[in-house]
Amino acid sequence: MPYRILEKRELVPNTYLMKIEAQDVAKAAKAGQFIILRIDERGERIPLTIADYDPNEGHVTIIFQIMGKTTKQLSKMSEGDSIEDFAGPLGTPSDIEKLGTVILVGGGVGIAPIYPQARAYREAGNYVISIIGARSADLLILEDEMAAVSDELYVATDDGSKGHHGFVTDIVKEILDSGRDIARIVVIGPPIMMKVAAGVTKPYGVETIVSLNPIMIDGTGMCGGCRVSVGGEAKFACIDGPEFDASKVDFDLLMSRLSLYHSEEKKSAEEYEHRCCEGECKCR
Repeated sequence: MPYRILEKRELVPNTYLMKIEAQDVAKAAKAGQFIILRIDERGERIPLTIADYDPNEGHVTIIFQIMGKTTKQLSKMSEGDSIEDFAGPLGTPSDIEKLGTVILVGGGVGIAPIYPQARAYREAGNYVISIIGARSADLLILEDEMAAVSDELYVATDDGSKGHHGFVTDIVKEILDSGRDIARIVVIGPPIMMKVAAGVTKPYGVETIVSLNPIMIDGTGMCGGCRVSVGGEAKFACIDGPEFDASKVDFDLLMSRLSLYHSEEKKSAEEYEHRCCEGECKCR
């Protein structure tokens, strides 16, 4: 069953939003889950966190950054085109409950999966503090959407072009230092950002959750490609996660695994670009 692209737009350079017609996925989706898509029968499978979903309209929103061959190919597709496979929802949903004051932290494209969680936490009766960041203001996504589902919204940019001049973790530390009673912190972004956040929050004893998006292939735990070390135990991000206790994640091992196939991914992207230059943008 092909899955039609209902909407496509570029949010910031090299980062795109797509609404995909996927009624069964939309009806079952919950905050924190992901999908695995395959563009065509010869394509690779890639995981993308669900950025939004509408069970009534029957569509799922994904947001992706161009990183390799498949995301480049996906970015060239248009409204009305169809994706061959769109499997989901996968993974364990976020543990959303009424806790009190919750901090949601999103970095870069990690703001996308933070959005449905912020909305869900607020709907559950929590006071939601959202902190979003990017390298610069022109790379910041979903600011208005995050403001609409947050009681407080803070912005940080590495270069100081908007909001706090520095990192999202600086703001987290300021809030914790202020003595406010924080029940939980959720952090989603680049692995190095999540690692730093785990180090910042640990001395305060505040429960901190991170969402891991390592190498995934089948999304069911059969292949072992998404194996991560959590508390010294092997876990599979696709079925045991993608959310884990930040203080227990071996981020160094995670980052090592993420770079495992870097040369192959680079070669695949270069070959795809070469074929596009010759007028044939299809996977072989």
